[in-house]
Amino acid sequence: MKRLSLILLLAITMAGCGLNKQARQIEALEKCTYEISSADSVYIAGRDVSKLIKDRTLELRNVPELALALFRRNIPLKARVNLTINNPTATEAAINAFEYIVSIKNQEIANGFVNQKVSVEPGGSVTVPVRVNSNIYSFLSNGRTMEEILDFVRGGESGAAERKGVVTIKIKPTIDVGGKLVKYPGYISIDKEVSSKILF
Repeated sequence: MKRLSLILLLAITMAGCGLNKQARQIEALEKCTYEISSADSVYIAGRDVSKLIKDRTLELRNVPELALALFRRNIPLKARVNLTINNPTATEAAINAFEYIVSIKNQEIANGFVNQKVSVEPGGSVTVPVRVNSNIYSFLSNGRTMEEILDFVRGGESGAAERKGVVTIKIKPTIDVGGKLVKYPGYISIDKEVSSKILF
């Protein structure tokens, strides 16, 4: 409620007579649910993770690029995480852009900015691709963490035991208030238990 009050105050100051419509859109935004629907195009150190699993070669000794990346302390992660926004209200919810932070086990692995206007119709849903591009050396340099990640990813293999883990995405939307872009105060946090099957 504090966040909503602050945004309403900004709307009063900046939007004047347009307050009612924008206040309803902001309220709709806060009531939306956010889900990680899938992840694809996942590359670590330039190697396609889905292909490594399909070929049953997801072992460090079979991925020389990863061993070299560890040595260089630069392990590039590239992926597309598909974020689905559901709007249960009777009002359109709109975001002009948003910042994001992706964390696993409370450890940040990536952050960035999506400069894309997203409108979610009343009762509708929209899937927004979030492109992740990050150096995850500090995250994977811990041997235990590395093994846990590899174990999770192997769970995506056909016939393998499913693995689950919690991914947190925090987003800070930018909203059009009276023709001016205003950042949402704080972050909307999405904790999602994901299955290893989501990768494939």
